[in-house]
Amino acid sequence: MGLDWQELYAERFRFSQESPLGNVLRYGELPDMISLAGGYPAAELFPAEAFREAFDRVLATDAKVALQYSSAEGYLPLREYLVDRMSRFGIKSSPEELLITHGSQQGLDLVARLFVDPGSLVVVEDPCYVGGLQAFNSYEARYVAIPTDEEGMQVDRLEAALVDGQLHPRLIYALPNFQNPSGSTLSLSRRRQLLELSHRHRIPILEDDPYGELRYEGKKLPSLKSMDSEGNVIYLGTFSKILAPGIRVGWVVAPEQVIRRLLDGKQAADLHTSTLVQRATYEVCRQGLLDGHVAKMRPVYRRRRDAMLRALTEQFGSGARWSRPEGGLFLWLQLPHVVDSDAMLQDAVAEKVAYVPGSAFSPSGEKNSAIRLNFSSSTPEQIEEGVRRLTRVASRWQEKLAEGKGPALRVNLARAA
Repeated sequence: MGLDWQELYAERFRFSQESPLGNVLRYGELPDMISLAGGYPAAELFPAEAFREAFDRVLATDAKVALQYSSAEGYLPLREYLVDRMSRFGIKSSPEELLITHGSQQGLDLVARLFVDPGSLVVVEDPCYVGGLQAFNSYEARYVAIPTDEEGMQVDRLEAALVDGQLHPRLIYALPNFQNPSGSTLSLSRRRQLLELSHRHRIPILEDDPYGELRYEGKKLPSLKSMDSEGNVIYLGTFSKILAPGIRVGWVVAPEQVIRRLLDGKQAADLHTSTLVQRATYEVCRQGLLDGHVAKMRPVYRRRRDAMLRALTEQFGSGARWSRPEGGLFLWLQLPHVVDSDAMLQDAVAEKVAYVPGSAFSPSGEKNSAIRLNFSSSTPEQIEEGVRRLTRVASRWQEKLAEGKGPALRVNLARAA
């Protein structure tokens, strides 16, 4: 008789659930499926030739070093480049205050490992980025879930929760720019208010900013890190959305004493991020490609966002609401509250369109009627057809809900045919 592996797992994993995105992302591999689920950049825009040349150059000139172990902090020229680049956005730091990570997801895990004990309270947005919830869940966090609206986290709600002194969160986790999944952007006044709460109550903020450079309209807002006068903000950055996710290069900016402790976790996890990949990434960046590449991506993504907004406007009627993000990769579609978006997903997959149910982003794990749609990885034509398929599914659910069980979802069936 074999081992009962379930009984041998550590307590924090014994009753944990499979990633809520696992099966959904696999749906994208099915034939003829239009996936509006994953948070993928447009693969056809990857600077593949620039990376090929960079890897060739590194291996031709410095292979013995590039293929060797290296420091946990990260490749110094790459750290210096990032310090210089972020200074253009108002973030002042030094190479000693920056740690290269294996994608920003590792940064999330390292910060959670450092600050979160079993039962620790973490302030999160509701809905919240699922990768953040996975990182904090691994260390058995509890949540103070703050609702969001079109201006981001409702900071007044957080202030009300803190004012009586009964809550003592260890960390505030926020995505101020084009939040995943809602697409909302934290307003300037709320950024100031959030920092004031952090300073007054002595709570560090973990600012996750993978999409900040992907703005398609409106005025760029300063990062929380650039506004922070007391050093309370830990900043996460990544090349995944502005260069290529497959290189798995991210970074953490924090006070030097925090970086030293994060280094302990980094060394225990993987010793260091790939030396070869860091050097090749630096070669691509020092050639000046990054700014031009981001400038090339923005109009493509804007057209795709606009295609999705147009398709929703034409095909969905009253009874549904959706966000209008000024940037990023995602749009949040809110169906009538009686719709179970988890259950509806099976019908959508049968119709060859995939999305992520809103429950994946719920700190409590509760099912709800919202869905996250991605527009960056599909063409405008695919987006239009995907929304058409989604509308057909929604129209069938309209029929199921027509017997007085709640507000009906009215769709333009002529356009969905």
